[in-house]
Amino acid sequence: MRGPKSETTQRARILRQSDNDAEAKLWSELRDHRLNGLKFVRQHPVGPYFADFACRERLLVVEVDGASHINNFRDRRRDALMNNEGWSVVRFRNADVLRVTPSILATILAVCDGRLVDAVETSDLRFAPAPRFYASMFADSLKPLTPTLSPF
Repeated sequence: MRGPKSETTQRARILRQSDNDAEAKLWSELRDHRLNGLKFVRQHPVGPYFADFACRERLLVVEVDGASHINNFRDRRRDALMNNEGWSVVRFRNADVLRVTPSILATILAVCDGRLVDAVETSDLRFAPAPRFYASMFADSLKPLTPTLSPF
């Protein structure tokens, strides 16, 4: 028999229940190992924050952001903390997730298989890789993947 749920677990459950349309759509593509067999989880705690999605095997956080997140200082601080914890962070806009989901999934795969390793910042994408020290620790797990997208 399990004991009471921790505050972190309870908070993650509440956040999972409040997914927006873009998060729900991306989750339908990431759940159940649908993206190349990679396991993603929702609302994963990293330090004091909760990542929208995380692939623990590849130390990747995927964030889906609304308009209020554009050039947001708090997001940069959050990304820096997650980077210091060894996580790479990739951010997409809600509108892009809803409109060009296959491109979003291809970008996530590029990060996961090591084809996208340098920092990127454009109007529709921000990728903050973890420091190379952490990446080198997990180099063996970064074997190339063959893209297989879910038909769902």
